[in-house]
Amino acid sequence: MNVIEIKNLTKQYGRSRGIIDVNLNVEQGEIFGFIGPNGAGKSTTIRTLLGLIHPTSGQATIFGKSCFEHPEVRKELGYLPSEVFYYDSMRVIDLLKYSASFYKKDCTKRIHELAEIMDLNLKKKINDLSFGNKKKVGIVQGLLHEPKLIILDEPTSGLDPLMQQKFFELIREENKKGATVFFSSHILTEVQKLCDRVAFIKEGRIIKLEKISTLQENNYKRISIEVKSKIPQEIQHVDGVSDFKVKGNAVNFIYRGNMNAMIKIIAEMDLANISIGEPDLEEIFMHYYEKEN
Repeated sequence: MNVIEIKNLTKQYGRSRGIIDVNLNVEQGEIFGFIGPNGAGKSTTIRTLLGLIHPTSGQATIFGKSCFEHPEVRKELGYLPSEVFYYDSMRVIDLLKYSASFYKKDCTKRIHELAEIMDLNLKKKINDLSFGNKKKVGIVQGLLHEPKLIILDEPTSGLDPLMQQKFFELIREENKKGATVFFSSHILTEVQKLCDRVAFIKEGRIIKLEKISTLQENNYKRISIEVKSKIPQEIQHVDGVSDFKVKGNAVNFIYRGNMNAMIKIIAEMDLANISIGEPDLEEIFMHYYEKEN
């Protein structure tokens, strides 16, 4: 069963681009990643799905129902927007109790459990909170009614690494209890840690939908090397090397292949410096474009 179904969804803002013919399904019980650079159309897709903005064409449903025609379906979902804005003068606990009142169930115990996990002070006023702590309020607010569908739009921005880890553990636990998760981010490594499948969006269009296991099999690395003598040009012709750039005694390139084999080649060089990391999202997109072409 599909919890989310999006068919040919388009949203135009006058002459400005929004999203164009977006198609994707999210299955019950999965953690689905929705990834793309800032401005790619992630938030527009989510807001249109939730019925917060009207589509130009196409359709989107949650649990088989449109949020426009059946707003009651929103009671079954938790939503964390990319930016959170609250009544500054309210205390955190009062805001969360006010939010819980919409669901006509006692969420007091769950509010306190979530606040403890996220290290959130319920007695403080919203105005006294840092950006990261306001994000924690949004996380608790989105989960306090134990929703069947959790929609997260850039949820980790503002959270320190320890809190990000706690957040990921919390989402995994909610998923184990049966919740379906739609996780939007511009950070590929976050999505790889958490998700079963991922859709890539760029300039308003879905360019690839992939299983995370397949992405990991095709794991790309960005390698930068600085040598004390001349760069050996033969490295450019090694299988799996692409985007090869030389500047003086430094070279950087993307490599997909056996890292042991590459390290043996590098070990023969007179190294001054080396770094190995993840390529950025744009670089991964470009590989998908090249494959499609």
